[in-house]
Amino acid sequence: MMQNEIRITAENLNRARAFAKAFHTGEGTGHDWWHIKRVVEQAKLIAQHERNADQLLVQLIGLLHDVPDRKLHSSEDEGQAYLLTWLRSQFDEQQSRRLLQCINEISFKGAGVDDFVSCKEVAIVQDADRLDALGAIGIARAFAYGGKKNRALFDPDIYPEIHLSYEAYKISEGHTINHFYEKLLLLEERMHTETGRQIAHQRTIFMKSFLRQFYNEWGVEWEV
Repeated sequence: MMQNEIRITAENLNRARAFAKAFHTGEGTGHDWWHIKRVVEQAKLIAQHERNADQLLVQLIGLLHDVPDRKLHSSEDEGQAYLLTWLRSQFDEQQSRRLLQCINEISFKGAGVDDFVSCKEVAIVQDADRLDALGAIGIARAFAYGGKKNRALFDPDIYPEIHLSYEAYKISEGHTINHFYEKLLLLEERMHTETGRQIAHQRTIFMKSFLRQFYNEWGVEWEV
């Protein structure tokens, strides 16, 4: 079990919180400090319903899960190196590498790419992170990211793609509405925990209602 490999202390959490807050504050694509806080709080709630989950480890992974995100660095390698340097200041090499592996498992890698989680704590944080991509906040974050990347709101002549590899997903530059079909509406079925599934179901219903209204105002017929 992951919690037997690495012991997280309150001091580790305090330092991770300060590190993550300094890194994410002011970020404009929806991966800001408030996103991190929401994910951590949601992960804590999910963990309460999961047997034998290490709450401190859940919080640490939640705090750090977006630090190496390729979208927040000039390259994926840069993001990995940035977080690994910080982890090495807190843990030994083996523990640092293990934590980096867990954090790298969190992100969505394409509709056609299977999820892999190596421990319960990663599953919990992954569910919490994906819940923040759903519902009203998820809609707001999707359009914030699309605007930051100069992507169109919608183009009814460009249809969603099913990305069969992480590389294909990374280079996709479709309009924001396609992102709902390429990722967001798929998340409910990819939840690991019952708590995550229940919350995801309600938020997905809301997102589908939004899409129906969006298409009605645009004057097109797209399947929801």
